[in-house]
Amino acid sequence: MDSTLRAALLKLHGQSTLPASQFTPAQRSALDGFARQTGAVTCQRQGRGDVYRVSDSQLFNIHLAGLSPQVEMPNTESLPLRAQHIAHARNSKARNHQHDSYYPQLKAVGDRVFWHQDENGNQLPLSQLTQNYGAASLRLQAEDSWQTSQPLWLVENQALFDRTDWLPADTQATLLYYGGQLDGRLLAWLARQPRASRVILFPDYDGVGLANVARLVALLGEACECWLMPDWQTRLERYGSHRLWQDTYREFNSVVSLLPQYLSPLTVRMCQTGLALEQEAVWLPI
Repeated sequence: MDSTLRAALLKLHGQSTLPASQFTPAQRSALDGFARQTGAVTCQRQGRGDVYRVSDSQLFNIHLAGLSPQVEMPNTESLPLRAQHIAHARNSKARNHQHDSYYPQLKAVGDRVFWHQDENGNQLPLSQLTQNYGAASLRLQAEDSWQTSQPLWLVENQALFDRTDWLPADTQATLLYYGGQLDGRLLAWLARQPRASRVILFPDYDGVGLANVARLVALLGEACECWLMPDWQTRLERYGSHRLWQDTYREFNSVVSLLPQYLSPLTVRMCQTGLALEQEAVWLPI
């Protein structure tokens, strides 16, 4: 209700009168309730319709400032987005509250992994930073030009990021930990221009993980792939979870038709067995 009333009061702010047709039904209802409670606004018949008028400007401004401090604050557009939301609605999460930049955790596998920007010569020696500090990060924005000549692996669970002995031998690559859901800013960044020689996603084999595969493939096409762990069939049947399959079946069913053909053996077997498999099974004996 506060957001609806705030929008209505902001429309009326600075106007002598405003036709009721300028407000949504929900805003009219909020204004009518506000008028009854405060007397700061009146609704009057004028011509063929109703108009709203501020009848007590001092009281009106007090209530409006309580809902939206921004009204008397110039140049809020220059502030960070969440600061604008606090000014607008006393809530940093009002409206779209996602930050512009994305800072992923990155780790090098191998000793010759670099990221670079050709136009200004910036370079991130990821192998050296991983050796010295365990991991590193980059500020990713869709318009930047960061790229690497090695593959980029995306992993859903931290264990795969912490311990890398599951990767194919002699891998020279970057690992990026995304924590459950691929962030939209990361997807936009990957889609803007080629970032790596190959983008390889290793998700959980469940509805959520495969939904992330579908999102990535929709953007990158054949420039990306979903990695199938060795002997995945045996691992699925030995270590798969029926509960996980049930919990994520809705997501699975909504994206299975969007997945690449090479994943059909996996998705068919998941349906046949009613099982889903988590990434960490890659370490278990078969």
